[in-house]
Amino acid sequence: MEERLNNLASEVFRIFARFEYALKAAGFHTGNGDAKPDWQKFAQSLSQTFENPSDAEFRTAVKYILEHPPKKQVIDGGNLSWSDAPPATNLQSDRVLTYVRRVRNNLFHGGKFNGRWFEPERSELLLKHSLTILIVCLQNSDEVRMAFDSE
Repeated sequence: MEERLNNLASEVFRIFARFEYALKAAGFHTGNGDAKPDWQKFAQSLSQTFENPSDAEFRTAVKYILEHPPKKQVIDGGNLSWSDAPPATNLQSDRVLTYVRRVRNNLFHGGKFNGRWFEPERSELLLKHSLTILIVCLQNSDEVRMAFDSE
């Protein structure tokens, strides 16, 4: 299972990095200055995709992420801790994409992996469902998909 998770995490990093580039290249950015993707603007553009998903795999991924959201790593009293920290949004697409970013952040910043996987079964599901969500978002945004696929 560890090798499978390592490969899945590598794929998440690769897809996520290209995805953030594609968001900025497609105009989903925060404006002049630091090149930052505007995930909320992107989420708003795809709100209908998330409201009543027709694709069964996507529906399952969204349901899992919403019912088993990743926690946010925080500092509490000077110590690392985990917080449920629900996103401050009523838009389902924004909430789900916030959780997908949280999955990536927990991996990237070492919160869920320190040479061995914490909760490997849950980690695998979060990674797989996050990838599914990103791929469906690509399929439903022509501008982002074109930027993602460009050389």
